[in-house]
Amino acid sequence: MKSAMKLPLLSCVLVGAALSGLSGCAPLVVGGAVMSGFVATDRRTAGSQLEDEAIELKVASAVRQDLGERVHLNVTSYNRQVLLSGEATAAFDRERAEKLAQSQENVKAVVNDLAVMAPSSLTQRTKDSVTTSQIKAAFIDAKDLQSNSIKVVTERGIVYLMGRVTQREAKRATDIARGVGGVAKVVRVFEDISEEELKRLSQPPMGK
Repeated sequence: MKSAMKLPLLSCVLVGAALSGLSGCAPLVVGGAVMSGFVATDRRTAGSQLEDEAIELKVASAVRQDLGERVHLNVTSYNRQVLLSGEATAAFDRERAEKLAQSQENVKAVVNDLAVMAPSSLTQRTKDSVTTSQIKAAFIDAKDLQSNSIKVVTERGIVYLMGRVTQREAKRATDIARGVGGVAKVVRVFEDISEEELKRLSQPPMGK
């Protein structure tokens, strides 16, 4: 798969998005590059979604240029909160990746969950991709969740959940994710909203 490193960044981004988290395209994977079709059901504004796309691309590019293959990094931004997941070969590289992310325009906060270890294998990343797909499917089956309002990222069996959700939804999503085979741990990177705000966000736009 190393030959894929010669592909332009955009190609790898699109492949990574299509595979829902399979990060074999390159050491850097952007978590939310393809957004069309989800604007209506996403709890961010359309502007925030585009901003998150730009943040993911800028963070990925900055880390790749500075650290190269020393870091296998997944970058996921939700409402300007950036999650860094994957592996770094040294603690210095882990800290450097965080500083690079924090320095990018419009980044509100950074959650750095990079593990200091050798990059995960392609086999592990394939398993993680399958786990992510299974969790997303389970969210769709759950009638009390809006599946497109929650982002799912999986690294080495660790599942990260991101989104703007109520406490009830956070607990429900966590319980569902924990029930999927192969999940070692669930990390919640949620932004809390009230049930009242959820009702407002769930209302159809005026004139529809």
